[in-house]
Amino acid sequence: MRTTYLTACVIGALLVIWLATGQLGEPPEPPASSITESNRRVAALKEERPPTRVRVATIHASEQSRVLTIRGRTQNKRSVVVQSQISGLVVNRPVERGDRVTEGDLLCHISIENRRARLLESQASAEQTRIEYEGALKLSKQGLQSDTAIAQSKAKLAASQARLKESRLDLARINIVAPFDGVVEKSHMEVGQYVTPGSPCVTLVDLNPMLLIGQVAENELLSIKPGQIATAKLPEGVHVTGKVTFIAKTAEKGTRTYLVEAHVDNRDFTIPSGVTAQIAIPVESLNAQKISPALLVLSDTGQMGVRTVNPDNIVEFHEVDILKDEVDGIWVTGLPDITKVIVVGQQLVVAGEIVATTHELLNLVGGAKESENPAL
Repeated sequence: MRTTYLTACVIGALLVIWLATGQLGEPPEPPASSITESNRRVAALKEERPPTRVRVATIHASEQSRVLTIRGRTQNKRSVVVQSQISGLVVNRPVERGDRVTEGDLLCHISIENRRARLLESQASAEQTRIEYEGALKLSKQGLQSDTAIAQSKAKLAASQARLKESRLDLARINIVAPFDGVVEKSHMEVGQYVTPGSPCVTLVDLNPMLLIGQVAENELLSIKPGQIATAKLPEGVHVTGKVTFIAKTAEKGTRTYLVEAHVDNRDFTIPSGVTAQIAIPVESLNAQKISPALLVLSDTGQMGVRTVNPDNIVEFHEVDILKDEVDGIWVTGLPDITKVIVVGQQLVVAGEIVATTHELLNLVGGAKESENPAL
């Protein structure tokens, strides 16, 4: 009995010691050598996974123009109200609204009335005073005419010649003619109407050259110079070309923009005045590549760009700016002059990733024509 009691005490003491040493807690950690081996196995699995395969195409840069596009309008060069310089009755107006006229064409005709008679009278008076003046000079040489009489005779001659000139002008002004080539925009005189000096005959519009008018921001002002080519798209798809002729030196109040004008040949008067125009002015040359818009992606920070592959098959991201948009693609800047762009799979990779590539020959920008052997 005593022996059994002692045995139980010994077993209990050993149990307490075992519990105190944590033998019933968490299992012991594996040795450091086991952890290293586990990491090695994970790394080996990663190395065994093949790199993402993408299709790339080599593109080359070419020199392209950066085009400044501004919204503007067409405007006629000048508009003039042609007026009468004399009084009289309108006896003829051979033009109507919309008629094309050339410089010197008759617009309105005022009645002659007694203007021809006054002209003949002025001619006779001028001839008479000329004879009298020449006679006075002969008498003066003989000492038979005073200097005062000579001066008076000369003054009469000058006055008669002035009246003759006025009579001739008065007669010539019965014909109101076009001062330049243009189009009759409005008629003001009617046959049978009595007019006075200053009465309007017609409004004449000069349509050649036609002006392209637009406003540019101050940060683009220095990029525009007289003589630069300017093209414009008009309504219904009409395109015209001209040259910059004027750049304002002072800004418009309120907008802080500057007026720019370009002249466009309009000898056939087909370009109307006052229509909207999308004006494009090439301002500088840059190296750019044409790509498909589908190749554009956004970086993690929201920047627009293109994913490319460098010679080590590592993906790179290049921010780009769109230079111009065309039917078959867009021209962008910001890429190396010669680069491999990812044309298929750009959404599956990130910058810094090693990829396997298949090279494609492009038929159209961004479109594959055929594939070459893959390069890893």
